[in-house]
Amino acid sequence: MYYNFILDRCFLDIKKLMLHKTAIVTFMFIVLLLSWFAGQMAVDEKEIAFPVMIETSTTCQTTATANQNQLIVFTPSKYVAQLLTKNLCDDKVVAKQYGSVIGYWGYRTVDSLEFVGKGIADLILAKNNIMEAFRAETTYNYQPVVGFSDYTAFFISSKEKPLITKQYFLDKKIGLLDYPTSRSGHILPKQTFKQLGLNIAQLKITYASSHNELRELLANGQVDLIASFWRENDSKRFSKNYITPISSNVAGTRWYLKMQHNNTDLLCAVQSHLLSMSKEQSFQYYQDVEPYWQCNNYPVTFIGES
Repeated sequence: MYYNFILDRCFLDIKKLMLHKTAIVTFMFIVLLLSWFAGQMAVDEKEIAFPVMIETSTTCQTTATANQNQLIVFTPSKYVAQLLTKNLCDDKVVAKQYGSVIGYWGYRTVDSLEFVGKGIADLILAKNNIMEAFRAETTYNYQPVVGFSDYTAFFISSKEKPLITKQYFLDKKIGLLDYPTSRSGHILPKQTFKQLGLNIAQLKITYASSHNELRELLANGQVDLIASFWRENDSKRFSKNYITPISSNVAGTRWYLKMQHNNTDLLCAVQSHLLSMSKEQSFQYYQDVEPYWQCNNYPVTFIGES
């Protein structure tokens, strides 16, 4: 009997101890759970209050503040987007049709694809091959308003004049644009490689997201040459003796207006602002702009490229 009493007492103590430990573990689990919930609430609160760090648009009101219609503009240049948006907001013709103007900018070709492919922009600066690829003139009735002159695509090096030979490219680090729609930075150089009988897989190619990034790669020695166009200020970092043309008469960019209605008043107002703005551009290329519409007399007619 005494041994049975001792065993029962031991089992009772063990049970109490186990219950005690279970309580401790349960308590610790509840503390951890509460801490996790508190952390989640703190994270959620920070996420809600997190400021927008990347600015990609600007908006202004016309005099027709009660009008809910919005004119949407897209351009690769922040400066142009801001200036054009302000000018259009101050325009009397625009104010008769829209309550506000919003200008978006994006430096990558993929940004243009988004706005053209979905027909988001009412007014957009884009390449004609992108518009053709999406059949934007048929689908959304985008019409060219003004256009810039044709240009030449080049291979640009920092140390020597590039040669258009198979052997030359085999041991070179080449910078191209990562966008199949870019003619100077992607299409034309790859056509050249194909014509020379080169396999793309054999070449040392580094892809960049913009022409500016290509120039940084070349200036920093990360590539031996790039495919792009020549800018006036490129001579500050590179030699014009070290460029080789790939193709001339590459069609320039154009401003397109979505003309789902025969809205010639808006078209002529937009064309007037674009022509005036071109005179204020720092690059010579953007100063040479050609209007595609005759707006001096009624009816307004399309005159096309000269």
